[in-house]
Amino acid sequence: MKALAMAGLLLALLCLPAAAFASGTLHYPARDGEASPADALIVHGALDPPYVRPLLEAFHARHPDIALTYRNLDTLTLYRRFLSRPGEADLLMSSAMPWQYRLANDGHARPLDSAAAEAWPGWARWRRELFAFTFEPVVMVMRRELIERFGRPDSHADLLALLERHGDALRGRVVTYDPERSGAGYSYAIEEARRSPRYWDLVAAFGEAEAALAATTGEMLEGLAEGEYWLGYNLLGSYAQGAVASNPALSMVIPDDYALVTRRLAMIPREAPHPSHARRFLDFLIGEAGQRLIATRTPLGAVHPDLDGPGTAAAMRAAHGEALRPIALGPGLLATLDDLKRQALLARWRREYSRGGEAP
Repeated sequence: MKALAMAGLLLALLCLPAAAFASGTLHYPARDGEASPADALIVHGALDPPYVRPLLEAFHARHPDIALTYRNLDTLTLYRRFLSRPGEADLLMSSAMPWQYRLANDGHARPLDSAAAEAWPGWARWRRELFAFTFEPVVMVMRRELIERFGRPDSHADLLALLERHGDALRGRVVTYDPERSGAGYSYAIEEARRSPRYWDLVAAFGEAEAALAATTGEMLEGLAEGEYWLGYNLLGSYAQGAVASNPALSMVIPDDYALVTRRLAMIPREAPHPSHARRFLDFLIGEAGQRLIATRTPLGAVHPDLDGPGTAAAMRAAHGEALRPIALGPGLLATLDDLKRQALLARWRREYSRGGEAP
């Protein structure tokens, strides 16, 4: 029932008419339609409109005199656009944790001095400049045909065994991220190589099965929904949840041995043109009201320490315990952006994939 409710919720979000939506932009005009340049707020985010819309609408209802503009960008476009125009946006939100951390570490973030910032969990912020406001496990998604024929893999060990035993039968039926084309895929590859001694065996098994390599979770979900693929690996769980809830042929698995957890990070740029409004929005985003919306009206996972019901980090931890392994918010993220380390990891990834099959 919860899955069906979430599917209905996501469909409703897609149909909401309150804001104009074109070319990845949502705009909420000021109440009188003629806000002064000072009464504006510009948010750049790597978060699809159905998921961010409830937050934008609630904030605008509280502050109707502020003209609110949201631009939806992919993670690397957001990062590069900011570097070329650092005074354009008032707030940045992105799931590309290493790139957001680099911006803050390089002095581009303005601190938030508020009660909400002071109370925010230490594991979910860096100083008072970078705030994790979601909690999103990285998951596997599989079709009913795979489960009926081979059983359901509930761990990385199960998945490796499945690929080693039935790689021929699954040839071309598996999909995962291409770490060369996807920032998320690259980040997950680095984390798994650190955490799992058998990660490279898994990459070789993907090669043996001639796994397709995708750039986005959406691309993987589309192929799974159409039956092109039977198993997808390392999808973003928040996006996968809605697709699975609305399609009985699909099943989502949070691996029970370990599951990476990514967080979306928000920051106020030092050159934000409307810093006071940006502070209001970030306070709302990490405050109890905004976090309750995240828990109840999106699948993103609320972080607020006082919330513990469905749709919260606390509930996910209670259900999955030590299997959840959040990607640490700290200096280690910078290592993922080192050019030599990146080249070395990608070279090994291609080599191990080729060891199992043909080079991608």
